[in-house]
Amino acid sequence: MLTNIFDAHAHYDDARFDADRDSVLRSLPQKGVCGIVNNSVDLENAERILALAEQYNHMYAAVGCHPENLENLPGDYLERIASLTQHPKVIAVGETGLDYHWDVPHDLQKRVFEEQLKLSLDLKMPLIVHDREAHEDVYHLLRQYRPHALIHCFSGSVEFMHETVAMGMYISLGGVVTFKNARKSVEVASEIPLERLLLETDAPYMAPVPFRGKRCDSSMIVFVAEKIAELRNMTVQEVLDLTAENAERFYRI
Repeated sequence: MLTNIFDAHAHYDDARFDADRDSVLRSLPQKGVCGIVNNSVDLENAERILALAEQYNHMYAAVGCHPENLENLPGDYLERIASLTQHPKVIAVGETGLDYHWDVPHDLQKRVFEEQLKLSLDLKMPLIVHDREAHEDVYHLLRQYRPHALIHCFSGSVEFMHETVAMGMYISLGGVVTFKNARKSVEVASEIPLERLLLETDAPYMAPVPFRGKRCDSSMIVFVAEKIAELRNMTVQEVLDLTAENAERFYRI
C-alpha cells in the first residue's frame, strides 16, 4: 500500500461531505493518508475547521478569509483570525489571496489579502495563497513582503513558478495536472525543484482523472503523484515521501 500521502490543502467542512464526513475522514489513514491541512474561507467556517482538527489526529487547520467571502467582513476580522491562530492545531493563515474570476471589488480583495499577509509575518506563520486570474497583483504583494508562503492549486506559468521558488516559497499541485488540457501544470510539475513541491486535493473540488467531476478526497492524491512520477522518472512512493517531507517542513509540523 502507498503511504505518506499528505494533502496540503482541503475543505472537509464543505456540504458535500455532510452525509459521510466522519466515515471518510476515519478511513483516510487506512488508505495511506498521513496529514491533511483543512482551510477556512471565513470566520464562520473557521470554527468548524477547528472542531474537525480537534477530532482527527491527522488533520490540521489554517484560518483566514478567502477573497470570495468578503461580504459583511467584520471590522475586527483580523484580530479574530489572530486569536484563532493560538489554537494548537492551527498551523497557517489562510486561505487568502486574490480571485478576479468573481465580482468582488479588487481594492477590497487586495486590502484584505495584504492585511492577512502581514499578519502571517507578524505571527511568523505560514501563509496559504489563493491566486485565480490575478497573478500580477498577487505577485506584486509577494515580492513586496516575501512571506513564508504556499501558492495553492498553482495555475501560473513556469516563469511564475521559478519566481516563486526564487523567493523561497512553495507551490502545491492537485488534480489539474492529470487533465488532458493541463499544459501549464504539466510544465510546472516537470520543472519545479522537487524540494518546493507539495500535493493537494482542494477537496471536494478538482478531483483528478479518472474521477474528474466527482467529489474529491485526500486518497485521490495518489493519481496526482502517479502523473508527477511519470514526468520526473520517479516511483509514486518517492513522490509521496518527498512531498510529505516538504509539507512538514513548510508547515513546520
